[in-house]
Amino acid sequence: MTTLTTAAIFTNATSDFVSSDTAALASHMDHCASNRSRFFSLHAALELAHTVVFSRMVTAAVVAAALLTMVGIV
Repeated sequence: MTTLTTAAIFTNATSDFVSSDTAALASHMDHCASNRSRFFSLHAALELAHTVVFSRMVTAAVVAAALLTMVGIV
């Protein structure tokens, strides 16, 4: 009989943890959504460009030099 009581107590504690964790996640998502400014899409685009270009700095420099050379020739 004590095993069933222990299992019931463990199940209640687990569901409370999950519900409080879900509530904390929902609160965090609401906070993030409310902090989005009107320049959010611009900031996201610039962050994406920064990630693409600066993660491949040498390749970007070579491509830029090639483009500048082609523009100078034409």
